[in-house]
Amino acid sequence: MEEFLLQLFIFLTAAAIAVPVAKRLGLGSVLGYLLAGIIIGPFSLSLIGHVDEIMHFTEFGVVMMLFLVGLELKPSLLWQMKTPILGMGGSQVILTTLMVSTLAFFFLPWQQAFAVGLIIALSSTAIVLQTLKEKGLMNTAPGKSIFSVLLFQDLAVIPMLALLPLLATVAIQDSGDHGSALFDIHSLPGYLQLLVTVLAIFSIFLLGRYASRPIFRAIASTGVREVFVAAALALVVGISLLMTAVGLSPALGTFLAGVVLADSEYRHELESDIEPFKGLLLGVFFISIGASLDFSLIGENILLIAGIVVTLIAFKWLALVMTGLIFKMAKRERSLFAIALAQGGEFAFVLFQFSKTQGVLPDTVIEPLISAVAISMFLAPLLFMAYEKSSADEEEKDDSRESDNIGHTGHKVIIAGFGRLGTDLGRFLISTGIRPVIVDHDASNIDVLRKFGFEVYYGDITRLDLLESAGASEAELLIITISDVEKSKALVQLAKKHYPKLKIAVNAHDRSASYDLMDLGVTQIRIETFGSAINLGQDSLELLGYDPYEAYKMGRIFKKKDRDIFPKLYKMHREDEANYISMYQRHTEDLEETMSLDRNSNDIDILDKAWRAKDPR
Repeated sequence: MEEFLLQLFIFLTAAAIAVPVAKRLGLGSVLGYLLAGIIIGPFSLSLIGHVDEIMHFTEFGVVMMLFLVGLELKPSLLWQMKTPILGMGGSQVILTTLMVSTLAFFFLPWQQAFAVGLIIALSSTAIVLQTLKEKGLMNTAPGKSIFSVLLFQDLAVIPMLALLPLLATVAIQDSGDHGSALFDIHSLPGYLQLLVTVLAIFSIFLLGRYASRPIFRAIASTGVREVFVAAALALVVGISLLMTAVGLSPALGTFLAGVVLADSEYRHELESDIEPFKGLLLGVFFISIGASLDFSLIGENILLIAGIVVTLIAFKWLALVMTGLIFKMAKRERSLFAIALAQGGEFAFVLFQFSKTQGVLPDTVIEPLISAVAISMFLAPLLFMAYEKSSADEEEKDDSRESDNIGHTGHKVIIAGFGRLGTDLGRFLISTGIRPVIVDHDASNIDVLRKFGFEVYYGDITRLDLLESAGASEAELLIITISDVEKSKALVQLAKKHYPKLKIAVNAHDRSASYDLMDLGVTQIRIETFGSAINLGQDSLELLGYDPYEAYKMGRIFKKKDRDIFPKLYKMHREDEANYISMYQRHTEDLEETMSLDRNSNDIDILDKAWRAKDPR
């Protein structure tokens, strides 16, 4: 017990120190965990031992992660993703397997070469999903493609487990342990093994679809949070045991359970209960990978292992690029897609061990491959960083692109910046018959907008020559919707200096940015989210039972009062912070009192409500 607590203390302390340092250095949490494992591992400071046992336990973090991933995917959504899952995932696995197997065939028997190709085709679900989540890339187009491939790879583990024993070439050293503490499915005839496996998967569906709701409803009715947590963990552990008993991947079983439960009203509760355990176990799993690097073996076979690592990453990268080309991915998306998955995966450790027990691969082949896979996983976060650096360089090249030749004169309005706000503003003005000159500095955004028929020009409008070519000397109004406050201020100063008669209206990110722009003499300023906030507030009041006209009038009162107080707040915020806060608080109290008096008055007559289509009778 003392030894276990000591090991746990070392793991947690290493994580608590290494991860914040790695994040501060911009390396990401995954790389921090891996570095912590290397430092405390048996081949460095030797603070921990029995790494294999620890890793086997912490692989449960991967199981929990896939359960949570499944909870995010409703069956209907999963069906919609069938093409990228089967198409992209299948193409990547097939291409990588063929390429790696062909090369390995020159050094190994064909059965071993094929087994190595299958195992190397898998990528690290844990590292890739964690990194995508940290960088906010999960819901992007390449992020969804990456997830589809990872999902197919996890599903592919099942046929791989069935196929590998057929490739046996060496004598099996039977340890008497077939992976199940409950019963030995391998003692059954083949058709019964298949039947038991199908029944196990079907039971997961039945449990999630029909039995889970009444069970969780009964547990939730107790009002005891820890009981619900225990039930959630018991669900994941139980399914993992069932899958292990029938020789399948526990991660796959829990993923299927998550998908089935995705429509459950208890989905969010399950997510919040399991998330902390998943994060902790995944962290310890990454530390275990770092600690498992056998530096003595790597030192003795440095050229061999380095060659395997380079070949593994290069072949997988090439297969992924080819997959991206087949499915016509954009160049930048294809780059992220290829870099993200160009490493070995955690299931490789499981499959290599399985191959050993089944007599498929000998130790002499497995040991350097395991080290190579671990190193490739260690390099995965670094590859992400390299991609980000190259993307930043590409953006700088885009910025260096020459501005478009505008050559327009006679336009009344110039719009500087055509992002989310500028796009809707431009549509509104165009619908009223006003054709503005639109200039934006995001090359990729311009290419997309032009496809929708917008006449947008590329360039940095804070340059005097471009502002002149946009027709500033003849225009009446310059509307600035640039999100960068400093660029907005620079453009205001430039316009006021060279075109003093040009009227200016500016979108500001917040009140602080508004005050900065007011310092420059701009009077027409709109805070970015203010209008949306008022509209949403009016909708909220209607949902709470307020009369639609009353909600509209209260929103109008709020906007008028805020507009009246804004100049006073502006003058005060530069002079005395304490008085500024006091004025702000008094303004809030006055608003509340005004709203209350208006709400309690009965002067909303039938004509005031006549603007509604609904008959007041």
